[in-house]
Amino acid sequence: MQKLNLPEYSFRIKNENGKESVFDELRKKFVKLTPEEWVRQNFIRFLIAEKKFPPALIAVEAGVNVNNNLLRADLIVFGKDGQPALAAEFKAPTVKISQDTFNQIVRYNMNLKVGYLIVSNGLSHFCCRIDYPDNSYAFLQEIPDYADLIHNSMSSG
Repeated sequence: MQKLNLPEYSFRIKNENGKESVFDELRKKFVKLTPEEWVRQNFIRFLIAEKKFPPALIAVEAGVNVNNNLLRADLIVFGKDGQPALAAEFKAPTVKISQDTFNQIVRYNMNLKVGYLIVSNGLSHFCCRIDYPDNSYAFLQEIPDYADLIHNSMSSG
């Protein structure tokens, strides 16, 4: 798989009948290893190992109701209070991050109302903090640690 703009991690990968799968530690099962899944798995490892996100508070392909349609967010991180704090959308490395990508995550956030949004194709990462009282958002230079994310989410909510 392609080298990403993230630290390198090791994964359990199996090949059956010419089809590769990667073991998803959060879902506790092997999933088809697509380029997008490669980005998701690496990003999850990054959040847990480098940013100290608790694995138990991360949901993969979580259902989100948008205009009476059940959609799946690539990743949702919850606060210790059980409320969604961050939503992320991942694309394959060959997919350029565009306004459409941001529109997709913003649609999910209409119901989630998280404090942070992340969009990544594994090569380019974008993180923004939503300020609901000011009805604004700001792109961040780096993804915050879990403790900072939760602290800032509570102070801006």
